[in-house]
Amino acid sequence: MSVITITKGNFESEVKNYKGTVMLDFWASWCGPCKMLSPIIDEIAEETPSLKVGKVNVDDEGELAQAFGVASIPTVVVIKDGVIAEVSVGYRPKDELLELI
Repeated sequence: MSVITITKGNFESEVKNYKGTVMLDFWASWCGPCKMLSPIIDEIAEETPSLKVGKVNVDDEGELAQAFGVASIPTVVVIKDGVIAEVSVGYRPKDELLELI
């Protein structure tokens, strides 16, 4: 499955009401660790078809970032059936991110 851009407009349908597991990557274009993490998130999305993967640009979607209490980026949030299950702040290698699922 390819990565979805999550916005305030599609959050409810793509994440909140989704029955299954969603991994959200909160990032910004100026963030070095976010740039390092981005290809790993893309790989996870391609290799794990049962997982929905979304990216939230904190500069464009400040309201969503606030709602999740994102204070540092990158922040990866795993949501299972609409409920936050795991939160990881900072760069993490692929194997550690997969453990969150």
